[in-house]
Order: sequence, then C-alpha cells, then structure tokens
Amino acid sequence: MTGALVGIVGAGAVGQTLAAGLVAAALPDRLLVVSRQPDQASALAADLQDLAHAARSRTEVEPGEVADLPGCDAVVIALRTDFTNTAEHDIRRGGAFANAPALGTLARQLRGFGGTVLVVTNPVDLMTRRFAEVSGCARVFGIGSNLDSTRYRLLMARYARVNPDLVRGHVIGEHGDRAVICASTTTVDGRPVSVPIGAVAKELQQRPALIRTGIGRTRCGPAGAVLSTLRKSLGLADGIEELSVPYQDVWLGIPMRFTGGHAVACLPHLTGTERRCLDAAATSLRDAYTHLPAHTERIAP
Repeated sequence: MTGALVGIVGAGAVGQTLAAGLVAAALPDRLLVVSRQPDQASALAADLQDLAHAARSRTEVEPGEVADLPGCDAVVIALRTDFTNTAEHDIRRGGAFANAPALGTLARQLRGFGGTVLVVTNPVDLMTRRFAEVSGCARVFGIGSNLDSTRYRLLMARYARVNPDLVRGHVIGEHGDRAVICASTTTVDGRPVSVPIGAVAKELQQRPALIRTGIGRTRCGPAGAVLSTLRKSLGLADGIEELSVPYQDVWLGIPMRFTGGHAVACLPHLTGTERRCLDAAATSLRDAYTHLPAHTERIAP
C-alpha cells in the first residue's frame, strides 16, 4: 500500500511521541494531527515538519480537524481528558469516567469510518469497546496487550540470556493488573521454556510504575506498539500483534494474525489456569463497563 494517510487524535505526551516516530520512520505519506486545541495541533505539526526535513523523511504533516479524519486510511486515538489519576490499584482504569464521554463523542463523529482505528487511550480495553459500539466501525483495535507482550519477551530474554527475537510468547487479557501471561506456550529459540511466572509477573507490574516515576507517563512503548501495528494493519507487513478485540461479550487482548492487512484471531492453547485467569479478566472488564457513564452518543442526532 502506498500513499497512506494517517490521522492522530491527541497531541499530548503519547500523541507527540507517536507522531514523531511515524515521521522519523516515514511510515505514512501524510500525517494529520488533530487536537481539541487547534493551536496545539498547529504547533505540533510545525515541529514535526521541522523533524521531517531534518531527517529527510517523505512524510508530509499538517494540522487538521475531526471532520478531516474520514479521509484517512487509519486513525490513532491518543486523546486524554484533563483529570488527576488518584487510583492506587488498577491504575490504567483511573481515567475511565473522564475519558469515556470524549471517546464516545469522537466515535459518534466517526460513524461509518471504513479505515482502521487504533485506540491508545486508557483504560484501553474499555475505551476500545466504547468507541467500537458507538461508532459501528468494523476495524477497531486497542493497543495494550502488545506492549505487555513486548515487555514480557524482553524480560524472558534477560532470564534466558538470549536475543529477544528468539523469544515467542504472549500476554493477553486486560492491559493492566489482570494481564494473563501465556507461560505454557512460551518458547525460546523454538523450544519450550520454564517461566519464573511469579518473578516475571511482578516485574511486568513494576515496569510501568518505574517509567511513570521517572518521566511522568509511558509514551515511547505505546508509540512503538502503534508503529508495529500500523505496518500490519495497512498491509505493509505480516505478523502477529496482541490487540484488544471482542472476546465473548467484552473486549480484551488477543493475538491477531495479520496477512495483507486482514486480521484473524489466533488465541494460543491455554491451560486450565490460564483460561480461568482470562475469564476472570473478562468478568472484571464486563463489570467495569457497566459502571461507565452511559453512552448516549449512540442515539444522539
């Protein structure tokens, strides 16, 4: 696919990092930056234009509005409303009540969009479901479990003292405290491996806190996950990404195999314990979704 047009909604920490990564990688031919604050979108677009020229990137960057997004091949949603996250547990769910109405409003404005939508806004599993249900869009994916899986493979490579490219393994379920490590199907250089599940799970939970404490917000990891997923969803590469998609009657992280831009779920074999953990994550997400502000956007004019 050539001539791709990608839109980014949100010009905060993650949106800025993602946009810079897209321009540096020259992934789309055109990049549209959309923000609730037009001055912020214009400023970021100007900064990215400077980057494109300095890096000899072919990506053309311009500020835009929500009304321009239907012309895009893919839209990345990285918006974040103003709120203070005071949650001590389930940190990523801290913005659910603040972000849900904004996601719903954007979804209503993008009803019928035929391209790919990648949702980054946390809590990503809940926000992806909200956007999909209100918009009715067919190609909606949430970024979350693929970042968890990347971190998992890095940790396992450290334990096994091998190159991370030799590690195959998934983290699925909710992006957060109820992430499910698929230890039973994890391999190193094609061979099954014993996973120190307790130590790995602890490090996976500690890593986001380490990043937040040092720089305020995780931004580069999600940007990398979006870059990787965009390549596959646009048909530029084939492979597997762990993305938030429908599972039973909720949305949570499942490995998706992309071939020529077409995605098919490829959930690995799960042990009884892993299956129960996944179902527990689904139950928790189901309950959490019922407590979100009602999405009246569905019936709005």
